[in-house]
Amino acid sequence: MTNNMQLSKQLFLICISTAFLFSCSEKSAEDQAESADCESWDSIRHIEVFYEEGRFAGWPANNGVWNWGDEILVGFVEADHLTTDGFHTYDRESARNRYARSLDGGETWVIEDAYELGQTGWAYDNSLPDEKAEDPVSMVEPIEDFTNPDFMMTWMRYNYHDGPSIFYYSNNRGHQWQGPYKFPNLDTHGIGTRTDYLVNGPQEMSAFHNAAKENEMEGRVLHARTTDGGLTWERVSWLGPEPDGFEIMPSTVQLSDSELLTVLRVRETDPVRDYVKAYRSHDNGKTWEVSRAPVNDTGHYGAPPHMIQLDNGRLAVTYAYRSMYGSRIALRFSSDNGESWGHEVPVRYGDGANADVGYPRMVQREDGNLVIIYYWNHDLRENKTPYRYIAASIVDPSRYSD
Repeated sequence: MTNNMQLSKQLFLICISTAFLFSCSEKSAEDQAESADCESWDSIRHIEVFYEEGRFAGWPANNGVWNWGDEILVGFVEADHLTTDGFHTYDRESARNRYARSLDGGETWVIEDAYELGQTGWAYDNSLPDEKAEDPVSMVEPIEDFTNPDFMMTWMRYNYHDGPSIFYYSNNRGHQWQGPYKFPNLDTHGIGTRTDYLVNGPQEMSAFHNAAKENEMEGRVLHARTTDGGLTWERVSWLGPEPDGFEIMPSTVQLSDSELLTVLRVRETDPVRDYVKAYRSHDNGKTWEVSRAPVNDTGHYGAPPHMIQLDNGRLAVTYAYRSMYGSRIALRFSSDNGESWGHEVPVRYGDGANADVGYPRMVQREDGNLVIIYYWNHDLRENKTPYRYIAASIVDPSRYSD
């Protein structure tokens, strides 16, 4: 009798725990923020970075993220909300570049207008009218010092297939941008790129770009380098052969003086498969080999990853799993430089986001917590607005093993 009673009690506790976990996962972001119990369950907090009724906001991965301790700057696109037959619900003609800046590790944010900060060129996500847009020019004076701690650089594109692409730089944490400058095609069929670079020295930088394939459609990644402060660039290498589908939107970490690891968004065509692929170089980017894939499935339409190296040496990669029936933001960790990757850590899920989400960028703030910034919605929930907005999730990586 005693054993039966103990068994019944254990089953009861398991049922209660399961029901509690389910109730936490099904709560909306707003409900989770108000629920101390759910907060204590997973210790992940969700914050609105930018939200406005009737507006669309998206794609932090397209412009980039930077941080200086607890000061964070992240780019995104704002536009008029417009319901269409396409995947994205926005009016592209109204799209403008914006930046969100936080001075307290992502707890609060201020929105800045990229045009007012000097990003005055037309681009795919910055659809300025002719009377306001400035034509890009060739750079004639080198950038003084890439190692300046307040230096930053960003690339934009005219289209995401064959470009062309332009770039800007700032020496004061994005309070003022210089440009737009022309970026060369580097003997390719065109470059339509986003932002991924590594500073190698005062005048030397490695950058990783989306380039058009033979058919002038997106999807290869190349490694380019400048040694004269951005005046000229050379193509160092291709990351893998030309794919049938696409391999785009790299995120690169320098593991040592000679070793690089890049993760990128990939689509295979036969059969169709979207996932995160990895390439590794042991000779500082001259040659590359396929490494262990961090994520084997990124869902409907796929999604770009972002990878950083944490203060303790671990790697963290964040990404979206996109689904028309409910999407999620997730993390994975590696303690062996990406030779293996741990289980998926769900960061955000269960609050009615359709597939039009993701494109995360991530930084580690001074207390060790991760700040993951992405775009999100609650379109699948009854009586919820459909507007896409910029959100952030704050995660303590020490709570999760590989």
